[in-house]
Amino acid sequence: MTEQTHFDIALIGSGSANSFPGPELAGRSIVQIDRGVGPDHVFGGTCLNLGCIPTKMFVHTAELAHAPAEAARFGLTETLQHVDWPAIRDRIFGRIDPITAGGEAYRRDHQDNANLTLLRGTASFTGPRTLHVRGHDGSERTVTANTVVLGAGSRPVLPPIDGLADAHPHTSDTIMRIDALPASLAILGSGVVAVEMAHIFASLGVEVTLIARSERVLRSADPDVSTRLTQTLGARIHLEGRLHTTSVRRTDQGVELHGHRDGAEVLVRAEELLVAVGRRPNSDLLDVAAAGIDTAADGRVLVDAHQRVLGGGEPLEGVWALGDLSSPHQLKHVANHEQRIVRHNILHPEQLRRSDTMPVPSGVFTHPQVAWVGMDEAAARRSGREIRVAVQEYASIAYGWAMEDTTGFAKIIADAETTEILGAHLIGPEATTLIQLLIQAMSTGQTARDIATTQYWIHPAMPELIENALLQLID
Repeated sequence: MTEQTHFDIALIGSGSANSFPGPELAGRSIVQIDRGVGPDHVFGGTCLNLGCIPTKMFVHTAELAHAPAEAARFGLTETLQHVDWPAIRDRIFGRIDPITAGGEAYRRDHQDNANLTLLRGTASFTGPRTLHVRGHDGSERTVTANTVVLGAGSRPVLPPIDGLADAHPHTSDTIMRIDALPASLAILGSGVVAVEMAHIFASLGVEVTLIARSERVLRSADPDVSTRLTQTLGARIHLEGRLHTTSVRRTDQGVELHGHRDGAEVLVRAEELLVAVGRRPNSDLLDVAAAGIDTAADGRVLVDAHQRVLGGGEPLEGVWALGDLSSPHQLKHVANHEQRIVRHNILHPEQLRRSDTMPVPSGVFTHPQVAWVGMDEAAARRSGREIRVAVQEYASIAYGWAMEDTTGFAKIIADAETTEILGAHLIGPEATTLIQLLIQAMSTGQTARDIATTQYWIHPAMPELIENALLQLID
């Protein structure tokens, strides 16, 4: 039998792109080409295997482990007597790995996918809508398609620091599957991955040193939130701020990081090293230039508001992209939304929908949690609008008082005249849940006045944090 080489649709990736096939496309031939993620090139994308899902399972465990540290002020005596890392790790991946294997088997063998051919390997363009596929089994073939959907994701990067690659550091791809907890861990980076991992490993008893080039961690957050997180996290771990790392060496005892701060030499030692300085889109692996595809300076595939891939600044016929490959946000909920937009637009080319009509929220599951949506205060002031800013401390609401929370707050920014909500920034317990009230308001056009005055707010529940901040904006 001759292998099929031309398809109606070529789908690259198995993260959010894996939701693309379905009954509405049963009449079209689809080839799904997936390189996989991590050292083992597993099916299913970053979120399921290496990102959102396992990290949050570790975060929940870390929250339980951290509880004894806060028990004394409530008149309780708790101790963390033992951490069984293999049991923690195996419980988490014992749930995830079967989902990964089942997802691949479903795409390969299930009758629902009779129109789909799954190829495991790396796809790279050799021309417009023409792909070379190098299989994990060593096979090679050329595939063409009328429509190409790119969801190839991203991967961690190692900065060009002398000796870093030779020191064999961990990234988020590998750190969660280590055989044993190190006594000490240095984390190079200060963004989302870095602060979440710092919380996880510190809670499990590891001595953590976080190395940041800037003075504050999580600089993508509002400066007030970033400053507060720097203070609270810095009380739990060793925080080496304003440190420029110049070299890394692997030794018999672990790793050594050499750097300088304000002209002075600094040496950081740890048993293991995690590099968490960012991720890069996999556009280079796809060799998108061979298809005339435009990219941004950071490697992102450029798309328009309908997720059509651009070439020479104009949409290329039949080429679409979604998720980390093209999005500056690198968020799973954004990738899922973009996949739905791409699917609709391919099925209904006469009714194109935009993907940029809603504010994009972010959540960080460190301790305390951080969440934000919309403009920060500086951006709102630069917009030229007259604004009002409300700051409400957790300690000033009944439940926050009960928790004796002294560090968390909500900051909401609104148009002074209309009370349109322009941005919201939270740090504290359940911040990633509480902010959804404001995301919904911003997405549906409700103002601060609308949601503050047209519903009951349960007392003494945590949403009063939002209510009281909103009331400041409408006085």
